[in-house]
Amino acid sequence: MSCRKLDAYIKITPVLCAACGAALAYYCLFPLYRSGFMSINALLVSAFVPAAALCFFWVLVSLPVFISIEPRAERLLRLAPLRIMAFAAGLALGIGAGTMAVQKVVFGIPQDTVRGISGVLLDDPRIISGGRAMTTISLRMVMGSGGVRATAHGEITVFFPEENAARLKEFGRGTEVFADGYLRSNTGNFGSAYTFSAENLHITKTAPPFERFRTNLRLGLVQRFANGKTDGWGGLAIALLVGIRDNLDTELVSLYRDAGCSYILALSGMHLAVLIGLISFLLKKPLGLRPAAITGALIIIAYCFIVGPLPSLIRSALMYILGVLAVLGMLKRDALALLCMAFLIQLLATPQAGLSLSFILSYTALLGILIIGVVLNELLKGFVPPFLLQSLNISLGAFIATAAITTWFFGVLRPVGIVAGLIIAPLTTVFMIGSMAWLALDSMLPVLSPVLGKPLSLLYWLMEKTAQLAAYIPGIKANPMLIVSLSLLLVVLILWLDYRRRLVNNRLEPFA
Repeated sequence: MSCRKLDAYIKITPVLCAACGAALAYYCLFPLYRSGFMSINALLVSAFVPAAALCFFWVLVSLPVFISIEPRAERLLRLAPLRIMAFAAGLALGIGAGTMAVQKVVFGIPQDTVRGISGVLLDDPRIISGGRAMTTISLRMVMGSGGVRATAHGEITVFFPEENAARLKEFGRGTEVFADGYLRSNTGNFGSAYTFSAENLHITKTAPPFERFRTNLRLGLVQRFANGKTDGWGGLAIALLVGIRDNLDTELVSLYRDAGCSYILALSGMHLAVLIGLISFLLKKPLGLRPAAITGALIIIAYCFIVGPLPSLIRSALMYILGVLAVLGMLKRDALALLCMAFLIQLLATPQAGLSLSFILSYTALLGILIIGVVLNELLKGFVPPFLLQSLNISLGAFIATAAITTWFFGVLRPVGIVAGLIIAPLTTVFMIGSMAWLALDSMLPVLSPVLGKPLSLLYWLMEKTAQLAAYIPGIKANPMLIVSLSLLLVVLILWLDYRRRLVNNRLEPFA
């Protein structure tokens, strides 16, 4: 497909070129350099190639013969230097982010002698298999054999025994702790990743007041949705509203995974869209569009602080804030450009987040929705009932874009999730709204909250049974590279069919 045809489908803006350059450098070039397949000279040369192309186009557009070419081709060539410059800037940003993502951990003593660590909790402790708690710690000090102590810095993942889990969650993020145990190291393309298996826990300093307020608020919400009051659906409600999955039924998690709907349980754009929709509904009429958008942005920032820096949620919040700027006239209302801006901002602000699977899937899925889903919407119009069309296109676009990544990490592809998601996602939206209404009612009139609890129990049962039926359909085990090839062929076929549709429509217009 030519550049002109491609530009008809995707508006190739400088920010898109910068995002492509950053993704190429961060996910391809820098890992190749770290693994030894690419020398530092080759890495630097890759950054200079766009500069050479930039010089070539600047010379080309200055030639007299350039004036005689087709106007559209002339415009594309005149825009080429700016796009190439943006791509080169993106490459530099990606290399820099890759460098910052490599967290160098310094212990101050030989690694094999480390028997104790002291540091600050960087995130909220999570309960994993066996009841253990997992969290990330910013190191302050380590203790070695014989009581030797040394200053240390860096971030490591720590696993605490089950008996310490409740106490650790009670103190929460920002708490300074000391633990005895054993250190382990795993080496990958982005450097060494360290884990520490703790045998006990000592709280050496409580979190700052603001962090304590946040932790108490989260614990209060969990207590509100305790199973004794919610008849089993409270664990799902707190997972969907605040992202705390410790009380979530493990059998339900397995059913959602086998049904290809695990993404529904992870806080992302879908969940934030429900919150944004409620904010718009409540504030748009009394305040007006712009004040409501600004107020909504402040509420979203506060919500992200309470929930924590989940990569997929931060992506959604960034896009909403950039969308507010577009509403205020500071940016163009282009969803793809806003997605690219959010990617660049998040990668630069939190380089390590780019390595998480939720970050990769979040951006890839939305990219598929904005490109593949939009084209499918035109192709399937008239063949699919209107009430299903948009939801189906969203599911198909996200599935096609993330199929290879899902197969690579999980080894199984579950197409049944396309159909199951069409049923479970709307039910989840209603369940979230109902859970928020139940929370408000339980806070003001606790006597009446059981009345709303019955419909929520029914919704929970419907979602569980839908996932259970979908889970009976087995997934597809395939080579990830085969899925990549099939996905690319499918995308090309979809774009070609849409191109043919456009040609036919253009021929029929003069006779209309």
